[in-house]
Amino acid sequence: MNYIDRNVSVEQAIIILAKNGVQVNDKEAKIILELLYLIAKNYNKSEVRKSSNLKEISNT
Repeated sequence: MNYIDRNVSVEQAIIILAKNGVQVNDKEAKIILELLYLIAKNYNKSEVRKSSNLKEISNT
């Protein structure tokens, strides 16, 4: 998968952050969401690499 579905809206992020005592505006919430999606995307790539490496090792 080359993309990540963006299922959390900026408004939802603001509400979730506010429930946890973090006050942000729309611009800040958008930046936070972009960072989280980037982290998730890179984590997913890392997991794919790990699983392919394990398959190569088990085949030898």
